[in-house]
Amino acid sequence: MPTAIAALALIGALAAAVFAVRRRARRGIATPMQRATYDVLHTAGLATEPLRAGLDHATAAKAVRHLRNMVGATGLALLTREEVLALDGDGQHHREQLIAAADKSVHTGRSAILGLDELPCDRIDCGIRGAVIVPLSGADAAVAAVTDQSPAPGLVQATLETAHWVSTQLAWHELDSSRARLAEAELKALRAQISPHFIYNALGAIASFVRTDPERARELILEFAEFTRYSFRSHGEFTTLAEELRSIDRYLTLERARFGERLKVRLRIAPEVLPVVLPFLSVQPLVENAVRHGLSAKPDYGTVSIEASDAGAECLITVEDDGVGMDPTILRSRGSHVGLSNVDERLRAVFGDGFGLVVETAPDSGTKVSMRVPKFHPKARAS
Repeated sequence: MPTAIAALALIGALAAAVFAVRRRARRGIATPMQRATYDVLHTAGLATEPLRAGLDHATAAKAVRHLRNMVGATGLALLTREEVLALDGDGQHHREQLIAAADKSVHTGRSAILGLDELPCDRIDCGIRGAVIVPLSGADAAVAAVTDQSPAPGLVQATLETAHWVSTQLAWHELDSSRARLAEAELKALRAQISPHFIYNALGAIASFVRTDPERARELILEFAEFTRYSFRSHGEFTTLAEELRSIDRYLTLERARFGERLKVRLRIAPEVLPVVLPFLSVQPLVENAVRHGLSAKPDYGTVSIEASDAGAECLITVEDDGVGMDPTILRSRGSHVGLSNVDERLRAVFGDGFGLVVETAPDSGTKVSMRVPKFHPKARAS
């Protein structure tokens, strides 16, 4: 029995030793420098999302705690020239002094180091001994790092670098906002450029049936009403592929009334991509372009093919016609085919520069326009 107990004790000791060795090995995977780098990058990532949404009370409150960890300050504030947007840590009772210092710093564009003389306090338990104020580039705001000792060079440098990083995130926000405003303006321009041409032709086609086939004219009027309601809706920057295809079907119904048997349509749509969200009026202009520029000048019949397929994390959409095609050098001209360039710019504004249009064309060889759309994207939400 003692031998068995001793054996069990030995096994237990060996198991503990193996566990301890493995535990130390796991801890030894990252060097102190690698761990410090990871911590900084992770903390910066947590602050990125709110700052990329702009600077206000809500986003500042979400970001300031992570920024304080990056700087290593006793307290840290994001503030404008009039108010403190958010403050994490110590320094709440010095808010007015920090605001005054931020106002001056933003006005001059220069950083400031505050000592006890600039931060007088009548509280016996006040532990604040200094602060570093750094203005943010391109914004009427500043970062204030509060310390419980005289501001050291390390704190000054950390605050400067953090303020520069915050300024970069806010600049990205402004860029995103500018691109969104541009996309909205481009959408309005697209409606103004395409719609009058189509409306004139559609009404002409409907008028031709009023006497010869009143029932057909009535159906076309209803299709026209639904098409214009969708195209000129005032809400929502995004739509689903299913909704866009329904509008395209109405458009093609009206165009077939004008072209008759000269216009053929071929559809291949994977059902699983119908809920994909994409910018409003991003496929329809491609179809309009195919009919207007590709087939209207063709003497005999022509075919427009619309395909949407599942490509893993993306949806692949192509619009192809067997019409007259065009010279690629003319296509690259900025003023040519406003509808295509409009859609291209809006896709890039939402999804990034890797998601623009791809156009394949040549004289007398038709035109094929392709786009990739992420199945899920944080900016793309149908209303």
